[in-house]
Amino acid sequence: MVALSVIGAPTSAGAFGPGQERAPSAFRAHGLLDALRARGLDVVDRGDGRRAEWRTDQRSPEARNVNTVAAVARELADTVAAAFADGHDILVLGGDCTIELGTVAGAIRDGARVGLAYVDLDADLNVPGTGEGALDWMGVAHLLDVAGADETLTSLGGRRPMLGVEAVRLFAVQNITTFERSVIDRLRLQVEPLADVVNDPGAVAERTRAWAESYDRILVHVDIDVLDYTKFPIAHEIRDSPGLELPQLARLVRDLHGLPNWSTLTLTEVNPDHAPDERNSFGQLIEMLGDVLGDAN
Repeated sequence: MVALSVIGAPTSAGAFGPGQERAPSAFRAHGLLDALRARGLDVVDRGDGRRAEWRTDQRSPEARNVNTVAAVARELADTVAAAFADGHDILVLGGDCTIELGTVAGAIRDGARVGLAYVDLDADLNVPGTGEGALDWMGVAHLLDVAGADETLTSLGGRRPMLGVEAVRLFAVQNITTFERSVIDRLRLQVEPLADVVNDPGAVAERTRAWAESYDRILVHVDIDVLDYTKFPIAHEIRDSPGLELPQLARLVRDLHGLPNWSTLTLTEVNPDHAPDERNSFGQLIEMLGDVLGDAN
């Protein structure tokens, strides 16, 4: 049985405000590790990285807290690379979406061919000139080294781009800015829209299996903002817009975890401050993670 390394990335430095930095400790406090072990998983807790809370940043208004975001990502990359060197699968608990830069940087360090399944209502393809300063909706743009991206972040993986455009697939995307649409069209980025994930999950899974065959490792990124906030309020972003229901997200993540080359799940944008009943909300998320990650045991 392959061990599962659990890594906390308690940061909101790249976000619009604080809160997500509390999520890793909240998952532990509400029994995540015990729940995973109860599903038969060999869990190795690698602890939390540096805690970095959102701050205003007048020196870099278009890429706020970029140096802190980069420092967190570098530290996470080292921990992820060490877990892969030990032959482990990985669960990363965020933190805002910028932590995916660290997950990817660590995953590619040994030369593995890496594919990224990115589950998020937003495309995260903005750059400092279009993103209103918050780096957490610019992560994919920096992985792909889109023109206008910040070199501090694009250089984290030791190669540019960190991932080729064919290695990234967006899932459940609904909110796409005009700039992001131009990037998607120009790069021909692969997108599974929210409507397809909801209405035809079988076809989405079939297309995903065909895409994933080309890679040694599949990383799965889940921004919990993908959930319909009106039905499950726990995401950092508060909005009244369509999204997935928890069982729909569970099915999508289970299909992705079922890929034979799945290796990592990075969970982001969980804000405990927004949960009306923290114990209940985290209990439901932990049950989902146990169901999905313990599926093969």
